[in-house]
Amino acid sequence: MTSPTTPRAVTRADVARYAGVSTSVVSYVVHDGPRPVAAETAARVRDAIRVLGYRPNASAQALRTGSSKMLGLIVPELDNPLWSEVAIAVEQAAADRGYDVLISSSDGDVALERDRMRSLSARQVDGLIVTSIMTRPDLSTVVDPGLPMVLLNTFFEVPEFASTGVDARRGAFDGTAHLAGHGYSSIGLVIGHAGSDTDLREQGWQDALREHGVQDGPIVRTEFSRAGGYTAGLRMFGSANRPRAVFVSSDMQAVGVLRALYELGLSAPTDVAIVSFDGTAEADFTNPQLTAVRQPIDAMAAGAVDRVLGRVAGEQWHRDLVPAELVLGASCGCDVRR
Repeated sequence: MTSPTTPRAVTRADVARYAGVSTSVVSYVVHDGPRPVAAETAARVRDAIRVLGYRPNASAQALRTGSSKMLGLIVPELDNPLWSEVAIAVEQAAADRGYDVLISSSDGDVALERDRMRSLSARQVDGLIVTSIMTRPDLSTVVDPGLPMVLLNTFFEVPEFASTGVDARRGAFDGTAHLAGHGYSSIGLVIGHAGSDTDLREQGWQDALREHGVQDGPIVRTEFSRAGGYTAGLRMFGSANRPRAVFVSSDMQAVGVLRALYELGLSAPTDVAIVSFDGTAEADFTNPQLTAVRQPIDAMAAGAVDRVLGRVAGEQWHRDLVPAELVLGASCGCDVRR
């Protein structure tokens, strides 16, 4: 049996002949420039595109221009509200600058993170933005050295790589100091597992306790998840010597802590005052609403996109540090009734 002949792909020249215009005019209509096209002519070209089923060849365009108009983004996971908000913010910032984004998740795995970087690099993206699961990632051997790359939401400076991150130490200090300002004499800490470096949020918590003369409360290290916060809450508040307040290193952990308190017959802020870190939309819909140290995700995403596109003056391997904002809810004991 003879196989059917594969239909020839519709070309820009086909569209031009159908519409009675030059191929350059078709290009101007498809790419919205660089030269203007009369409305009637543009409508004729678009009608030809629709009738013929023309699809511009992005790969060919990239070869001609040297740009794919595409950025790569790697996040640790997409079911965490923080990383979802980061992905949306990067996508919007890139779109505002005429770029699309290929988003990939490392699923919290170091080896997979490196594979994702190699894969996106091979797709000829114009730049790569990485939210690494490693505190101080060694990225020198995993990407094309000529590919612009920016690390987003890193707490520490990574030599020879541009990075954008929140001032986590100061943010944690402000959140803990706010609890101390309420007069709570014991402030605990729920935080992720310790790595080779002390987490900057833990350092900020300690700084605030020292400055306000408050003794260190208990520390529980757990996963950055709702389940991790739930387990930590049961451990920290299931005994009689529980702290009166707690700083929690992520909103998702704080949601788990709130559930643990409920199951223990306790409530926030009556029995335990809470301040969390991240300030995602999730923090706005807990009961009570979480007081949170909010990361400026939109500003960080825009800065990372501008940095990877080379639109920021200054040294190439620069670290942009942005301040966090304390957003008051009722979980800390503030009266925020409106």
